[in-house]
Amino acid sequence: AYDEATAILVGDALQSIAFEIMAHPDTHDDAEIRAELIRRLARTSSAKGMAGGQMIDILGLRDDLGAVARMQRLKTGALIAYAFEIPLVLARASEPKRHALMAFAHDLGLAYQIVDDLLDVEAEAKDIGKAVRKDAARGKANFVTLLGVEEAHQRVDMLREQCKSHLEIFGSRATYLRDSADF
Repeated sequence: AYDEATAILVGDALQSIAFEIMAHPDTHDDAEIRAELIRRLARTSSAKGMAGGQMIDILGLRDDLGAVARMQRLKTGALIAYAFEIPLVLARASEPKRHALMAFAHDLGLAYQIVDDLLDVEAEAKDIGKAVRKDAARGKANFVTLLGVEEAHQRVDMLREQCKSHLEIFGSRATYLRDSADF
């Protein structure tokens, strides 16, 4: 087992490798494309992304659904969104396609986080491979504590349908992505 300091160092090292990969000419021949990928990765990792979301989480949230949604969009949601930004930048996708896929990514990320909150309440550690009921033990606000289990499930269903509707522009070419929203 590794301690927290080692985990932080490993995270720092992996993040540096991500920048190195994005900067390498094998990523794309066009230096402007590589610079755009790096800029977006920097934003995703910064106070406007994961670091900012983590800081909100550390400071703690109480009874503010908007703040919980913002925190989650900045944390896990930022990583999921960046995974969609990479191919969009590489392909120089049109604005309507960018908008559709980024809306899909944002809603998918939020649905994922709500499902994670639900698993923390409804699942057993042996079934999901991680500790459960830790948010309640820490008194952390999340979608389940603020909405309740039933309404959280309804929110996931709504986000799932929104995810699928964002992909209409792609027709049958988006079948696999559309199916991915059914988790």
